[in-house]
Amino acid sequence: MSKPYLFQGDIPDEIFNELIQCDEVGVDCEMMGLNPRRDRLCLVQIAAEKGPQIILQVIEADGAHNMKRLFEDKNCRKIFHYARMDTLFLHFRLNINVTNVYCTKIASKLARTYSERHGLRELVREFTGDNLDKMQQSSDWGREKLLPEQINYAISDVLYLFKIRRYLNLILEREHRMDLFQKLIQFLPTQRELDILGYDSVFEH
Repeated sequence: MSKPYLFQGDIPDEIFNELIQCDEVGVDCEMMGLNPRRDRLCLVQIAAEKGPQIILQVIEADGAHNMKRLFEDKNCRKIFHYARMDTLFLHFRLNINVTNVYCTKIASKLARTYSERHGLRELVREFTGDNLDKMQQSSDWGREKLLPEQINYAISDVLYLFKIRRYLNLILEREHRMDLFQKLIQFLPTQRELDILGYDSVFEH
């Protein structure tokens, strides 16, 4: 694994020009908590499978013009593990409406009905044999200077997303669930609106 680039604020132009040419990028976010009204979006990690790997320390006052252009580009697929939460924070905190989304958590829940465990760690173990170290998951992402172990953790998550997507797609196609997956992905913007308005689940009895 090559060393990721660490920047503040936005994607530099030269790296943006590389990423926007990619068919897909892996994306992950780190926050101070899971309430977008209260908790700060601290990091956005972006990686191409065979290209740049970057970690952005979010500075909301500076804007994120290139990040917005990349995430709203309809030709580049954005692979998340928990797209519902990450796209919610990107929208609420940076006014970014992510398009062309793939969510490995949704895909796993539809495809891997033989398991009740759909965390990224479980997917990495099953499809690659690696053990993902999640010790930094709940660390202080708002600190000005990140620890080396935080940087390694942050970028490792996104690097596995490409292989996981391919394996999950094989199962979705084999079990004839790809159409249902696409319908759920199309529902994500509506789910985000429900989350912003504070609805838990409109489908509960």
